[in-house]
Amino acid sequence: MMSIIRDIYPQQNGELLVEEILRCAMKWSANQPLNPPLNEGTAYLITYGDAISAAGSTPLQALHVFARHYLKQTISDIHLLPMFPYSSDDGFSVIDYYQVDPALGSWSDIHSLASDFSLMFDCVINHISQHSRWFTEYLKGSPDYQHFFIEENKQEDYQRAVRPRTSPLFTPYRRHDGQLVNIWTTFSDDQIDLNFKEPHVLLESINILFSYAAQGATSIRLDAIGFIWKESATTCIHLPQAHQIIRLWRLLLDAVFPGCRIITETNVPHQENIAYFGQGDEAQMVYQFPLPPLTLHAFLRGNARWLRQWSASLDNEALPSGATFFNFLASHDGIGLRPTENLLDDAERDFLVNETLRKEGRVSWKNNSDGTTSPYELNINFLSALSEPGDSHAIKVAKTTAAHAILLALKGVPAIYYHSLLGSENDLDGLEQSGINRRINRQKLLLSELESGLQDPEDLRSQVFHSLKNLLQIRKNHPAFSPYAEQTTLNLEDALFGIERYDRDSGEKIICVVNLSAEKQQLMLNARGYCLIGGDHFSGKTILKPWQVTWIALPPL
Repeated sequence: MMSIIRDIYPQQNGELLVEEILRCAMKWSANQPLNPPLNEGTAYLITYGDAISAAGSTPLQALHVFARHYLKQTISDIHLLPMFPYSSDDGFSVIDYYQVDPALGSWSDIHSLASDFSLMFDCVINHISQHSRWFTEYLKGSPDYQHFFIEENKQEDYQRAVRPRTSPLFTPYRRHDGQLVNIWTTFSDDQIDLNFKEPHVLLESINILFSYAAQGATSIRLDAIGFIWKESATTCIHLPQAHQIIRLWRLLLDAVFPGCRIITETNVPHQENIAYFGQGDEAQMVYQFPLPPLTLHAFLRGNARWLRQWSASLDNEALPSGATFFNFLASHDGIGLRPTENLLDDAERDFLVNETLRKEGRVSWKNNSDGTTSPYELNINFLSALSEPGDSHAIKVAKTTAAHAILLALKGVPAIYYHSLLGSENDLDGLEQSGINRRINRQKLLLSELESGLQDPEDLRSQVFHSLKNLLQIRKNHPAFSPYAEQTTLNLEDALFGIERYDRDSGEKIICVVNLSAEKQQLMLNARGYCLIGGDHFSGKTILKPWQVTWIALPPL
């Protein structure tokens, strides 16, 4: 630990800081249970704590009722997006890290949910709300908080700072003594960046992580973590100190809460992203950010070439022991485009932008270090992005099932956004009423209406939900879908995307193929096996219908 502290704070008294960290750890050190390992049965649901509501219940209670009744046999983990008191950005501007937002429920509700599902908490530690006690105390002039935030220094150069927004980097605030100060705000004027050059900020972050693990988090998502360290004349993203801080957090969590996993959220190109595995001493999981845009692109083009090239590049990639990818297609955010750098050219990115706009979505932009702007993310519901306006329910179900079959087959842990699992489409009313692009995919649902839809076999929600649930139930019984099982990308016709998964321990091998196109496609393989979806035998050749999926279990070697 001392070497990490000295790397982060070479000018500080390292021994004293280590003593303070150890005192913090001792407060939490108890006989904490070891969390179960990741396996083929691990699948996450991504949701807000107030995604579902019901009369007479808190939203967290309503979520628990829904999840216990509909998801218990298919979903192992629930990722709760920020559930703390907040002032903007649908939870990502936290006022108090230690309280559950009363509008959602209570810690008791969280503990009850944790009795049935493993939970992921969001740690939004790059920034904090301007309405937080920390920032309020700073503006008052409280000595304890005078270095918690980053004041503009005209002698320093931040022209190269990379950030996913076009708003000003520094925002003026007035202190209680009337003095105007400019403060670093990466994301918005309500989200004040914390200054990790101040050791007390680090100590607070450690206490927050420990408190989350103690309250039931078996995994912790580090939001926007690449931005936590700033230096003059740099891009202010992915700096060495950021990695060292994550390394320290991992070391401490492993010691005090064994098995509590770290997942880093860094929406950047692949090599920058996987750097957060470190040498097996940082995150246990990183988001697979190229997957959503490349999967969408493959279906819209009816062509697997770009997706296949990227997937093949991962086949022989050596990951640290215990490390794997967090695979997803949709989330509370939009579909990021920056991860497609060097994977799609500008013309193909423009194609995705234009398709999004054609389907009533929106596009968000970012500032580049050279002063230009470029599209940052596509704001659209994933099912709406896949579909054409005139598509029937059957076609929509086929497309979204095929897309999620890719998600579930790839090496890593799958995570499904609640609107994807529930067959939602663009929430244009929410978008227009709020003026916030991301609200197009953040609609809140009534439990009674949701259950009515799920129980109606003609309803799109029911058809999507049961189709995806079927895939999840098949997946969890096959060790070839372990997050650590080997993956080989198949070289098939461009209209087909295929991979082979192989688990060395069990000897199980499964071939997964998806037809990306609106036309029938012939699949020919030098293999014989059993189709897990449908139960047919595969004798080496078959015809795949438009957007059809096949998972073929091969005889053991």
